[in-house]
Amino acid sequence: MARDRHRLRRRETAMGYFFISPWIIGLLVFMAGPLVASGYLSLTNYNLLTPPTFVGLQNYRTMLSDPNFWQALQVTFYYAVLSVPLDLMIALGMALLLNQRVRFMRWFRTIFYLPALLPPVAISVLWNWILNPQYGILNEALGFLGLPQPQWLLAPQWTVPAYVVMSIWGVGTWMVIFLAGLQNVPQQLYEAAVLDGAGIGRKFWNITLPMISPVLFFDLVMGIVGAFSYFTQAYVLGQGVGNGAGVSNAGLFYSLYLYQKGFSELQMGYASALGWVLCFIVLMMSLLVFKSSALWVYYGGGDRS
Repeated sequence: MARDRHRLRRRETAMGYFFISPWIIGLLVFMAGPLVASGYLSLTNYNLLTPPTFVGLQNYRTMLSDPNFWQALQVTFYYAVLSVPLDLMIALGMALLLNQRVRFMRWFRTIFYLPALLPPVAISVLWNWILNPQYGILNEALGFLGLPQPQWLLAPQWTVPAYVVMSIWGVGTWMVIFLAGLQNVPQQLYEAAVLDGAGIGRKFWNITLPMISPVLFFDLVMGIVGAFSYFTQAYVLGQGVGNGAGVSNAGLFYSLYLYQKGFSELQMGYASALGWVLCFIVLMMSLLVFKSSALWVYYGGGDRS
């Protein structure tokens, strides 16, 4: 009997590994393999045409004296600092509005979420028209209101703000996640707060915000990752401006610079080193958010994360 149970357990284990083998193969071939390869290539001089030559940490030392590397870091950090908090606040505000019980609310939710489903390239082309300083609808609306009409994407100081404005178009995904969190807040908490004389502000600050803090935590982490890997919109909109990164490299995002080094200039070793630095930065930023979550993230069991 013991031998039969052992044979059955081995068969179940083999079947389990068989069913998860596609995921394991995909992980090794498409993730772990390229990850190890890029780690090695970051230590080499490699142009895709000749075999890689080992140069040690030379690529990383070159970054320290590369002005475009520091410019890309500055642009990316500037965009992240502006876009992530703004997008989170707008998404949360939209979720609060769409959490009301009024007629046709399902239609409103669908309408506000639809822009997030559009392909990034199509969004970029659309916003290239909207942000056009001469005939763009955004400047037309600002002029109608008597407000200044910035030279979006053409003036260095307005390049990153233009991308921040465009990022609001895609907050529908965060909005839906916030909406799901809001609908899981127990209604009896609000009822008890009303009996205690709490107003809208106190209910939001003392009930809503703590109860959806895990959702806010998730959106914050994903927002940071998305901001530091921002590429498609910058690539599409930058093609007609300057050298592809805006005037005076004002739109030189880190991922765009990595792409230019790897696929335009064929400096694949240097691009791999840039990728590892980006990975380290995102990892450190995520760890910082995780460490701070113990102070502000509340879970239903009563313990903080």
